Amino acid sequence: MSGHSKWSTIKRKKGAADAKRGKVFTRLAREIVMAAKEGGTDENSNVRLRLAIDKAKAANMPKDNIERAIKRGSGDSKEGALEEVMYEGYAPHGIAVMVSCVTENRNRSVADVRHVLNRGNGTLGEQGSVGWQFNRVSYFSFPSEGLDFDKVFELALEGGADDIVEEDGTFEITGPVEAFKSISDQLFAANISPEESELRMVPNQEIELGLDETISVLKVLENLEELDDVVSVFSNLKLTDEAMEAMS
Repeated sequence: MSGHSKWSTIKRKKGAADAKRGKVFTRLAREIVMAAKEGGTDENSNVRLRLAIDKAKAANMPKDNIERAIKRGSGDSKEGALEEVMYEGYAPHGIAVMVSCVTENRNRSVADVRHVLNRGNGTLGEQGSVGWQFNRVSYFSFPSEGLDFDKVFELALEGGADDIVEEDGTFEITGPVEAFKSISDQLFAANISPEESELRMVPNQEIELGLDETISVLKVLENLEELDDVVSVFSNLKLTDEAMEAMS
């Protein structure tokens, strides 16, 4: 999972630019909307909503924005309905990509994703064209500073996690989809607030490219991330430290 952690680090470093473009709150609001739509408006029973709200608060999102997003997710709003959709395709050099979107306009979303891929010498595929190369897992990450590995390891196992690693000052926990709530509850009870918590698509096998090729793929992934409707982008690219430094 280290490649995903490195890509997340790159994105965090670029977070200030995202904030200037006004996209952070929009994406956080959409996460809250979909969480409320899927599991209801009760934070105590809807772990996904609780984590989405915690993430919004950490980003200093106004309370009114949060409440409006919850209301939209519950259906008590005149704003258009949002839906989740996953697009599949290839970035340059045969790298498989899966693009998770939350949108009220599928036609706009697919056109935007196709445009970015085509411009970057990639292609948009049909549903299922690359999905077989990935597994869906529960994923959590948070800084390791001040935390004991053995204690976090125990918490993760009690929650049903499959694996926990510590790398570059970050804990990463992965587990089956059905363990998302139990792992979340264990972390919440221990007063640990994940920086990232989601159901993530993890590649069965990563592909390592040369530096120039890796950078060209990362630029396409970054352009996909910048699309308004995109929530997450997953790929089977293996990130090297050299490539990470070049993109930082």
